[in-house]
Amino acid sequence: MTDTATATELSRSRTLWELITRRAAVTPDATVLIEAAEDPAHDRRLTFGELRDRSERVAAGLHGMGVRPGTVVAWQLPTRIETVLLSVALARIGAVQSPVIPFYRDREVGFALRGSKAGFFAVPGVWRGFDHPAMARRLGARGVFEAYADLPDGDPYALPAPPASGTDVRWIYWTSGTTSDPKGVLHTDRSLIAGGSCLAHALRPDPYDVGSMAFPYAHIGGPDYLVMLLLYGFPAVLFEKFAMPDALDGYRRHGVTVAGGSTAFYSMFLTEQRKDPSSKLIPTLRLLAGGGAPKPPEIYHAVVREMGCQLTHGYGMTEVPMITMGAPDDTPDHLATTEGRPPAGMSIRITTPDGTPLPPNTDGEVRLRGEAVCQGYLNRDQSTEVFDADGYLITGDLGHLTQDGYLVLTGRSKDVIIRKGENISAKEIEDLLHRLPGVADVAVIGLPDPARGERVCAVVEQPPGAAPLTLPQLTAYLRAEGLATHKLPEQLELLDSLPRNEALRKILKYKLRERYA
Repeated sequence: MTDTATATELSRSRTLWELITRRAAVTPDATVLIEAAEDPAHDRRLTFGELRDRSERVAAGLHGMGVRPGTVVAWQLPTRIETVLLSVALARIGAVQSPVIPFYRDREVGFALRGSKAGFFAVPGVWRGFDHPAMARRLGARGVFEAYADLPDGDPYALPAPPASGTDVRWIYWTSGTTSDPKGVLHTDRSLIAGGSCLAHALRPDPYDVGSMAFPYAHIGGPDYLVMLLLYGFPAVLFEKFAMPDALDGYRRHGVTVAGGSTAFYSMFLTEQRKDPSSKLIPTLRLLAGGGAPKPPEIYHAVVREMGCQLTHGYGMTEVPMITMGAPDDTPDHLATTEGRPPAGMSIRITTPDGTPLPPNTDGEVRLRGEAVCQGYLNRDQSTEVFDADGYLITGDLGHLTQDGYLVLTGRSKDVIIRKGENISAKEIEDLLHRLPGVADVAVIGLPDPARGERVCAVVEQPPGAAPLTLPQLTAYLRAEGLATHKLPEQLELLDSLPRNEALRKILKYKLRERYA
């Protein structure tokens, strides 16, 4: 059976545990995880067979602690082999797990613990100078245990049978809470397998590839990526701490061929490449791939031109881990200007605000239905608000489908700036400004204005050593690019660094609105 045929067959697994055992039966001795340590002598590896066997022993240890099918276990752990083992062990039991990004602190963690009603909470101890057990005590967390280097252990004979259903809610992921309190997003094994399958079948890796995970495994992208490894039988390098240029040694040492994360990661790789354009930054790299944030076309062209590799970008969110994904053999125009195509099981509908479907090449609200879509939110009232009468998830994103089925995102509904009654897309302006020398990154926001309703403000992060950009320079450039006069920014702010979240480095526009309002 070919790699693709094997992956297609494995993608039909009912549960994550079934997928793990089936992959382990096919390639038990193949490596699945490589942990890149700062000291190469401390690098570690785990095979597919070891993933199955060791996680089952951890499951037995958890079962001995009182974790049962349906028990809610929250965990806040860095990207390590032990974290993957713990998560897989919980999937083996059929527990409900609530991953929490390791950089979150009392407010977000407390919200997750209260919302999920977690009976157990796994923490890393003191990690990167922060005392997680002390925070857990402050928050009154139940069943606190450390799971950084040592995991519970037991004899698997005592375990009940693995879960048979993949459609029960077993995962509670938390939205970033960038505009309001976080929401608990309900997922099943099948929704996560469907999301990971979309990513895997678009990228079509092979067993000779070496992937990488530089973002927190606690992010929804963690199981997404693990599913891809399980379907196609190749390994990924885990980075507990990701910082440039220090992480480059790990990429080079392990011959990473597929890297990425999000647009911010592409920009970090480009920054390092530009320090020495004469040699390829990562000699083995053939593909950057990611999602989670808008990708300006200029970023695509710069990566291909300067790094000598392909770039494919996708569209996903906590509620739907993978919606569309660019494929390496898509045309340059599709890869630069679209988010790729949806898989067979994902239905995308572009509508007016009242839900009326729109034809191709017409902008509207992006709505989704398919197996990868979440089961809703912990707060059922919030679920009612985001699903329409036909069962489509209302994403809050704006865009259109091309005639040949590719998705183009044009912004967020909250990012539409209404100036004197005219709708202005922040993304349109941002894409143009990414091509302006002296702009490393940019966020365009609407600010309250008594005369106009909202005014357009561009907040620019400049590269080191760049001359300060002025508003006349910026608007002259946009005029020359053909931007309509009523869309021109009326305010320019310069920052050394735009505010970002800790997972995929998304720009936090709400902080900019608060700062400059």
